[in-house]
Amino acid sequence: MTTEKLYFQDSHRSVFDARVLSCEPWKDGWRIVLDRTVFFPEGGGQYADPGFLGEVEVVDVHEKDGVIYHYTKEPIEAGQKVEGRILWEVRFDRMQQHTGEHIISGLVHQKFGYDNVGFHLGEDYCTMDFNGPITKDELKEIEREANRAVFRNLDVISSFPSEEERSRMEYRSKIELSGEVQIITIPGYDVCACCAPHMKKTGEIGMIKLVQMDHYKGGERITMLAGGRALRDYGEKEKNIKEISALLCAKECEAAEAVARLKEEAKEQKEKLGILQQKLLKAQAKEIPVEDMTLVFDAGLSGNGPRELMNLLLDRGAEICMVFAGDDASGYRYVIGSRSEDVRPVGKMLNEAFNGRGGGKPEMVQGTLKGSEEDIRRKCRK
Repeated sequence: MTTEKLYFQDSHRSVFDARVLSCEPWKDGWRIVLDRTVFFPEGGGQYADPGFLGEVEVVDVHEKDGVIYHYTKEPIEAGQKVEGRILWEVRFDRMQQHTGEHIISGLVHQKFGYDNVGFHLGEDYCTMDFNGPITKDELKEIEREANRAVFRNLDVISSFPSEEERSRMEYRSKIELSGEVQIITIPGYDVCACCAPHMKKTGEIGMIKLVQMDHYKGGERITMLAGGRALRDYGEKEKNIKEISALLCAKECEAAEAVARLKEEAKEQKEKLGILQQKLLKAQAKEIPVEDMTLVFDAGLSGNGPRELMNLLLDRGAEICMVFAGDDASGYRYVIGSRSEDVRPVGKMLNEAFNGRGGGKPEMVQGTLKGSEEDIRRKCRK
């Protein structure tokens, strides 16, 4: 018993009639076999088609030994005729991505001889793994050529050659194949074995955009958006650039330049602020009474401020200096230092008393803790 695969006959068919051959309990639902189906089962890096059999939702679809199993939450009586319908927008979106991937993979194979060794078609992204390096400029050219294939509105040809015919063909395939095999041909761009439904024309893809490239296992992982996904991505980026340009009071085409100027100005201001903070810390350190054990609580200290203030007070003669930055509500960062004593026992004592975390070397420890200023002072004075 095998299931007639209607998606091979017409990839754009979304509604069909079928007879239920079997319906059996399966895990937390039911497993249904039809005599024929439009539902594509999960495979080849692509998820199964969602949809309905009558009013019963199909939550997953798998194939084993030529039989396609439809997984549902409700049963349908065997022998009954049923109307099936897939969610067409989901199928169309996935075909846009998958046919686009064939064009990209075919071009990469032609230009560099690399194989597509990994493909995943997710709900919002599509990735391809190639077993060789590609530069950013080379990837841009691949993208341009791929969109030329889209604009040419070429036929996407599905065929099922015999094993003898395939033995004389050159086509891409990750595994050794036998039996009925679909070959997808995009003239001039790609010939590849594939189990999934595809567009009938390359023009239906709309556009192909390669949005990210990452080094992966000695090669490249390419992230692609095609068709509606590429359009939505453009819309989001257009919205963001408009908001950024408005905030910067700059034209959209000059936003990057304006951000670069703003970044340079921020760097200069940070350097000036650092100088002023150093002067303020030195003035502050002169006003703090220095004792054998000097405690300082200052909510305004940030960054390296606590450590720098501690060193200034040690320079003035403090035996042990403990600086706490923060407040009772959110907790404190602490830094404890000495030029002559091992301060690790003090840090350990505070961590145990106030659920703290931290550590360091004999001359300095730092960390965080929770507690009130009053309780911390009392504990440190014991």
